[in-house]
Amino acid sequence: METVEELHLLPGVGSAIRRLNEAVVKVFVVTNQRGIARGRLTVDELGRIHSRLRHLIDREAGARVDDFFYCPHHIGTCSCRKPELGMFYQAAERWPEIDLGQSAMIGDSVIDMEAGQRLGMTSIRIGVDVPDLSAAVDRLLGEAT
Repeated sequence: METVEELHLLPGVGSAIRRLNEAVVKVFVVTNQRGIARGRLTVDELGRIHSRLRHLIDREAGARVDDFFYCPHHIGTCSCRKPELGMFYQAAERWPEIDLGQSAMIGDSVIDMEAGQRLGMTSIRIGVDVPDLSAAVDRLLGEAT
């Protein structure tokens, strides 16, 4: 996605995030954004996308994302691009109350799972372990699906 107009919420995303909020689980988005390095997206445009995402999640379900972390670099040129761990360390620095080893990664790619596993996180892959974010939250919170 490279424009705010391309952003839409999948069904159930807002309510799944709200359930995490209600369980007092911090919700972070940790995202590779190589489009910035390629010149296809600016940091300001990504900020608008994140703002719109916050708005949609709040409007749909009264939910919130606590913070966003992104890597704007090309593959292999930094220590923040997943599966590297730099963005997670940034999150731990900004939010010192979190324990990465007691955290969870919900993602949709092999590199998401690799990053989470390297940190000892509970790692749930959408499309493989569970069908969608709602089912991932069910599993994370120990609820029956």
